[in-house]
Amino acid sequence: MVFVNCKKPERLLGLFICRIPESIPCAMQQTAEFYFHGSLNDFLRSKKRKVWFSYTFSGHQTVKDMIEAIAVPHAEIREVLVNGKAVSFSHRLQREDRVEVYPYDGREELLLQGIGDLKFVLDVLLGTLAKSLRMLGFDTLYENTFTDKAIAGIAEAEQRIVLTRDVNLLKNKIIPIGYWLRSQHTEEQLAEVIRRFRLVDHIKPFTRCMVCNGLIVAVPKDAVLEQLPPKTRLYFEEFYQCTNCLRVYWKGSHYERMQELIKRQLGENW
Repeated sequence: MVFVNCKKPERLLGLFICRIPESIPCAMQQTAEFYFHGSLNDFLRSKKRKVWFSYTFSGHQTVKDMIEAIAVPHAEIREVLVNGKAVSFSHRLQREDRVEVYPYDGREELLLQGIGDLKFVLDVLLGTLAKSLRMLGFDTLYENTFTDKAIAGIAEAEQRIVLTRDVNLLKNKIIPIGYWLRSQHTEEQLAEVIRRFRLVDHIKPFTRCMVCNGLIVAVPKDAVLEQLPPKTRLYFEEFYQCTNCLRVYWKGSHYERMQELIKRQLGENW
């Protein structure tokens, strides 16, 4: 039995052993070099941003496992180069590999390849953002009871884009497309999503119910008269109704506030 810098040996099955200090690597430990580009630095601690840094790992780890162990979710990654060559997430790293990781910055159109429609599913912290996206006409699923497993399952089955403030959710391998919202404020989050997924040309305001996500259609006043408050019956003539939950909408003060929000996001010429 060989002792390595052993101050307090322990007895096990009649033999003296010691615990090897963490500073002395075992035979299975290997080191690779990493560099993260652009917006991927948002996930890193300051000392690892925009610099090469070493990361020690054991065994035969895949690119995906290693990158996500560092804290960057695969859903935000466009391309990985190992020693200058593009590799898949299943590629296994070797000792002294040099790994460069690229975001979608400036290549956002690649995000939507293979996705037919701009449909979203949001985590439980994003209820207000869900209403804002529905206001702009986007098919947006949200329930405050959704589990991470349920969100990932919906995203895979319906090819929906996952929006979340939970980095770990985006590490689920079955999620096709996802985005971690940097801001905690709804208007800033909405601006992030519009920019990230280039939504400007796809916006159709006031075509979805902000409550249930159903489609809204114009209806005659007589058809919804019993659902209207007394003053609304008196002053308004144009009405819309959700085809799913039957909620009634009209162009009151709330409509003007929503128009102002859209103008702040898209400018005066929307």
